[in-house]
Amino acid sequence: MKYFFVLGTNTALSVAELAAVLDLKKINLLAPDFLLWETEIELNPETLIFRLGGVIKIGVIREEVAAGDNEKLLKTIYDLASVKKYQSQEGKFNFGFSDYGKTQFNKKDLGLKLKKYFKEKKISSRLVISQEKTLSSVVVTQNKLITRGIEFVLAKEGNKILIGETLAVQPFKDLSRRDFGRPARDDFSGMLPPKLAQIMINLAQVQNPEALIIDPFCGSGTILSEALLMGYKDLLGSDISPKAIADTYKNISWIKDLYKIKDAKVKVVVKNVTDLSKFIKAESVEAVICEPFLGPQRGLINFKVVISNLEELYSQAIQEFRAILKPGSRVVMIWPLFYGQKSISPKYDGFKMLNMIPKSLQTSEYLKKHNRETIVYGRPGQKVYREIVVLEKD
Repeated sequence: MKYFFVLGTNTALSVAELAAVLDLKKINLLAPDFLLWETEIELNPETLIFRLGGVIKIGVIREEVAAGDNEKLLKTIYDLASVKKYQSQEGKFNFGFSDYGKTQFNKKDLGLKLKKYFKEKKISSRLVISQEKTLSSVVVTQNKLITRGIEFVLAKEGNKILIGETLAVQPFKDLSRRDFGRPARDDFSGMLPPKLAQIMINLAQVQNPEALIIDPFCGSGTILSEALLMGYKDLLGSDISPKAIADTYKNISWIKDLYKIKDAKVKVVVKNVTDLSKFIKAESVEAVICEPFLGPQRGLINFKVVISNLEELYSQAIQEFRAILKPGSRVVMIWPLFYGQKSISPKYDGFKMLNMIPKSLQTSEYLKKHNRETIVYGRPGQKVYREIVVLEKD
């Protein structure tokens, strides 16, 4: 079986997350936003996409035809659409097309021919189109292309045309609600996007849902909230700010009520990160996942002083992490990358820094990484980027 994944805007981060969650062996990155995976494993796309922060769509390749055989391509689309219509709910059948990779298809022509085919069969249908090259997850969801229609996904691999069907799309409404609808949202201490929190949790690769995960810079509780939703049941958050702890408590309570989570233990306390080993048992923690204080974001900044102070704070924190983590466990942490400035370089004795990109893709033209093999997250023009660092305890 061959699955496809439509990736988010940060290709390297999306690929790293998928590699952490799935056993990616037979893979092909056809484009910055399109990855193929051949496997004998049968996925549950609806469940999987709910816990992936860096994937926009998941689908399966239904058929492959020789490139240039337009007649066979069209017939295959007719056949797949007919089967899907038979399986779908009663009423109008909606369908649309997206293509990925370097080859562009005449999607409008294919759509009009399919609509004509349905009309001749006396089947009511509607072609869903977009101004963009691809249909967004919003368009796919709003037009019910998964539940009562189909989104065809086309791509060229070598001398073959792949014809895929989208099976699940990113739950954009849920993500937006968890980001902007939570009761305590602090622009100063709690701006980590839920999608990035999901990715970081996945990079930690904690297999046991009962294992202890901590966020010692919990801010407004985004990482803890997302870990709850991903099924982890033993969570600890700490922060030096009483307001952050109050915000975290509000947001955790809101998440528990909203998603009816009852069987998880979440503790939040006001503590300095440099005191972790004083109240957490040695080698009892499975993962530390956090976005620490990233330095001042506004006004005149003396970067030399800021970088020096952050290096000292992070170095102290990492040594505390080493004391409480089990051997072989991970820290997934964000370090700031200030535009035009030298990279921050805390000490991480007792750990090794991991490259989370699969070896087969580490030289891909589509993947951009920092010079120390970490992944940088951010939008063009930002003054402060996020460097995603994964450390593994020796």
